[in-house]
Amino acid sequence: MRGRPLLHTSYASDMALFNTPAKRVWFGVLLAVAAALPFLLTDDILQLLALCCVAAIGAIGLGLVTGYAGQVSLGHAFFLAIGAYTAAAVSGDPDGRVVGFGMPNMLVWLPVAGLVAAAAGVLVAPLATRLRGLYLAIVTLGLVFIGQHIASEWSSLTGGVGVGRPAASLEVFGYQLAGTDAYGTRDQKLFWLMLALLVVFALAARNLARSKVGRAFTAIRDRDIAAGVIGVNLARYKTIAFAVSSFYAGCAGALLYTVSGYFDPSSFSLLLSVQYIAMVLIGGAGTVSGAIAGAFFITLLPRLTRELQAWVPFISTQPNEVPNVFQVETILYGVLIIVFLIFEPRGLFGLWVRARNYWKAWPFSY
Repeated sequence: MRGRPLLHTSYASDMALFNTPAKRVWFGVLLAVAAALPFLLTDDILQLLALCCVAAIGAIGLGLVTGYAGQVSLGHAFFLAIGAYTAAAVSGDPDGRVVGFGMPNMLVWLPVAGLVAAAAGVLVAPLATRLRGLYLAIVTLGLVFIGQHIASEWSSLTGGVGVGRPAASLEVFGYQLAGTDAYGTRDQKLFWLMLALLVVFALAARNLARSKVGRAFTAIRDRDIAAGVIGVNLARYKTIAFAVSSFYAGCAGALLYTVSGYFDPSSFSLLLSVQYIAMVLIGGAGTVSGAIAGAFFITLLPRLTRELQAWVPFISTQPNEVPNVFQVETILYGVLIIVFLIFEPRGLFGLWVRARNYWKAWPFSY
């Protein structure tokens, strides 16, 4: 009704993707502003924002399995690596020094990377039906070290430690999406592409969360025993959660290094998994918007720490000197996770909800 946007007279209106006029308007405004950014910002900032969009896709995937389904996973870097190497192999030159199948079309290697990672997630999923909490976290943590060992030894695929291999080619039917032409510079087109993919993946995740599957995820997260009693098939929905999360991680891994163009086995370390956990926890577990906010915050954090030397001269920018900005970044990840878990468990999304509720209730904000 006009003037009463929170009054819903049907389940369809209550569960709509944008169930108020304000949400529809603000989504359109944010999308328009984001699409106009390439005309306002420099190429180096656009490249960083493109990386933020890719990181947000991976964070949404982790948020589905951890925030929505309640299955703690510390092995996200493992699935990112599967996606990255699958995409690079499918797209790569068959006559090159590493494995390549010569299919550079992005419409081929991107879904293949996601599906291969999803298959790996399905193989891991049976562990989730037998383990939970800290035990599941430790098992998924082991995947990171297994993946690093395989990547270090399988040099014909990965290129070897310290050498690496080129990332997948951003090409669609022969057209270079990441090339400078009349439609824009490389970084402008790269940002538009990553932004469009983020919107697609975010809307798909939001639709999944409000479906029957998403409600089953929430029931398992809140109390899996009670969910099983009321008829939720725990094994089935935990498998779906890991498969969908791994698919998102595989696609994010495939896109992650197309920005820089190169990667090696050391790119998928435990720190990468910690960064994605930080994105979900700091942004707000159990929300798509929170995962996106957390991904942008954590990805932009190194850019801010690089400026510390101007304010704190004894912090070096050289990795072989102590203390340096890289150590500060690592410490900040841990400190921020602790601070948000103690003082604002709902993360950045929770801060936004508090501000929104205060504004709605003003001047009766007590």
